Amino acid sequence: MQCGSRVVEAAVRQFDRARTALLYGEWLRRTRRKSEARAQLRDAFETFRRHGAAPWAERARAELDATGEVLPRTETVGALAVLTPQEQKIIRLAARGLSNRDIAAQLFLSPRTVGYHLYKAFPKLGVSARTELAALEGLEDGSGP
Repeated sequence: MQCGSRVVEAAVRQFDRARTALLYGEWLRRTRRKSEARAQLRDAFETFRRHGAAPWAERARAELDATGEVLPRTETVGALAVLTPQEQKIIRLAARGLSNRDIAAQLFLSPRTVGYHLYKAFPKLGVSARTELAALEGLEDGSGP
């Protein structure tokens, strides 16, 4: 049984290292050191993907997207397929009833930037109000931001 516990310990160490790389990569990106951040975020993404930690992998992917590096995505289905990744996150949160200020706080954006993304996304989706977002298909697939 000791051999099995070593494998588990190694996996936990890898996961912890990936979480650290993700946090460091996020910090690097926010301090405008994008090229340095990409290496950390890429490493974190691959580790999370290998371990099947989808929410963590998606967080790393979103940070990589913000650095300008785009990883291949699984197909987005439904109405959200026409939106950018940032617009998709904002639309999902707006559909849950969050205000621009709440969305901004959750995504580390300004409320004005959130408003801009909504302004650009609404015509793409063919809606004119937040109340119409609930009727769109594809919002329930990726409930996370």
